[in-house]
Amino acid sequence: MPRVLLTGFEPFGGESVNPSWQAVREVVARPPAGVGITGVRLPCVFGGALDALRAAVADTDPDVVLCVGQAGGRPDLTVERVAVNIDDAVIPDNAGARPVDEPVVPGGPAAYFATLPVKRCVAAVREAGLPASVSQTAGTFVCNHVFYGLMHLAATERPGLRGGFVHVPYAPGQVTDRAVPSLPVATVAEGLRVIAVTAAGRTDDIRRAGGATH
Repeated sequence: MPRVLLTGFEPFGGESVNPSWQAVREVVARPPAGVGITGVRLPCVFGGALDALRAAVADTDPDVVLCVGQAGGRPDLTVERVAVNIDDAVIPDNAGARPVDEPVVPGGPAAYFATLPVKRCVAAVREAGLPASVSQTAGTFVCNHVFYGLMHLAATERPGLRGGFVHVPYAPGQVTDRAVPSLPVATVAEGLRVIAVTAAGRTDDIRRAGGATH
């Protein structure tokens, strides 16, 4: 049975919850058939999040790592294609750090691509009746920091490990006072189950339009 490590984040930016971790917990509570699921919550802290991720990978020895984070304002599950070697924070992390134009890994490559079948995962979520799309940027905050750190770990120390990142929208309870998109946590969790099964079961991707015009 393939082993999948799912990670979510603690709340940040003044929020009381983080739907990434809420959804991961639901997947762990009701895992999809045929896949072994472990869930770990990461701190929203530059450096500390990667330390926690490395420890979780060492403890669980997964075949696939799927990191999940909140992207407030996005309307769907977005499967990330590329992680860039830059930390450039517009707000402080939960430890008060606010790096500007600093590399995630000094001397590392400019970017890494996810090693999951990104477009196949998006197609599978859509076929399940849930909204999803390809994203060309994971930002430059702690989410991208973790995504890049994961792919660097796989490239340099664990060549058999496959990994990627998914951003999820706000939960409905986070947007009662603002007109921005949200998705129920249960819906997000179902999408993550589909992605986990697809990523664990297939390495080949599909050729289908999923690019961006801006």
